[in-house]
Amino acid sequence: MPKPPTEATINRLVLWNVDLTLVDVTIVARDAYADAFRMVTGRPLVKLAPAMGRPDSEIIFETLAINGIVVEDYHLPRFLDALAVSFGDKHRRLAKEGRTMPGARDALKAVSRLDGVVQSVLTGTIKGNAVHKLKAFGLDKWVDFEVGGYGEEVYPKATLLQVAQGRAKAKYGAAFTSGNTVLVGDSTRDVQAARIGGAAMIAIASGRSTAAELTEAGADIVLPDLSNASEVVAAVARLTTPADRKAG
Repeated sequence: MPKPPTEATINRLVLWNVDLTLVDVTIVARDAYADAFRMVTGRPLVKLAPAMGRPDSEIIFETLAINGIVVEDYHLPRFLDALAVSFGDKHRRLAKEGRTMPGARDALKAVSRLDGVVQSVLTGTIKGNAVHKLKAFGLDKWVDFEVGGYGEEVYPKATLLQVAQGRAKAKYGAAFTSGNTVLVGDSTRDVQAARIGGAAMIAIASGRSTAAELTEAGADIVLPDLSNASEVVAAVARLTTPADRKAG
């Protein structure tokens, strides 16, 4: 088993979006939202706001509004707690009713072997549920959840990226910038977050956005999926190798 990375060796940060990049657990997630809505409001959920790469906090606010709930300050924390409980109750369904995205497991494993890399997540999903999603498919072993960014944190995704970089610096002692941070995601919102927040972008055309849309949004590299692990590793290496080493 490979030794865990140490402060002295870490010089690359790879942040993965979760839904439709690594896993697809849409059915279970929808059911969890419906249960959480009922727990918080006492009413059945009629319409769920579309995810579109947004954080749970934003989806919750819109879902309450479109279902005729006058949003109060207490709604968000209560809904987040209820969503964690509901999703946790359903975690055994994830592996049965969900799936890993093509190549996700091999890509995570292969990238973990790169010199100086630490992998985490930048996701709209709240932390506990993100852990459930990856653990259900055995993907958690390559992810340091301590340095990620999550949906209960009410920041724009670009700011959340910078928060994750700060957490990685605090833990591993290295500065993480656009020169050694890569975001891997499937939506134009992910691309925008990388551009604004300060990271290189590997866009995967496996989810919400087409390859053309991802390219137009400014992704550094666009791949159809994660099925070619060597291609993913080469992309991460290319985007996180200092210019002087590239020249050499």
